[in-house]
Amino acid sequence: QVQLVESGGGLVQPGGSLRLSCAASGFNLEDDYSIGWFRQAPGREREGVLCISSSGGGTFLTDSVKGRFTTSRDNSKNTLYLEMNNLKPEDTAVYYCAAKRGRCSRVVTFYSYWGQGTQVTDSS
Repeated sequence: QVQLVESGGGLVQPGGSLRLSCAASGFNLEDDYSIGWFRQAPGREREGVLCISSSGGGTFLTDSVKGRFTTSRDNSKNTLYLEMNNLKPEDTAVYYCAAKRGRCSRVVTFYSYWGQGTQVTDSS
């Protein structure tokens, strides 16, 4: 079955960097799946951050991370990465990766499969 497992979260100082991983199983990244990165801060709705399509194209789902976050994938490892630089206190959240058939989307409910999430916390 399709499974997504995130890792790499932790405490980080403002201005610091962190790389999250999302290991996928039960399907190949080269299949017609888009993988979205989402985050949810306490008391807030889950929001899209970045998405990468099966062709490898990236799409920002929020403007607040442009110039700071990037996403990539390693097909040989069936793993995706979210590189986060110049982190800000408002980036504190639980980060999730999620999979859907077809194109990237900001709509949370369009994603069929979700990982368990990994916590990213500002240490200031």
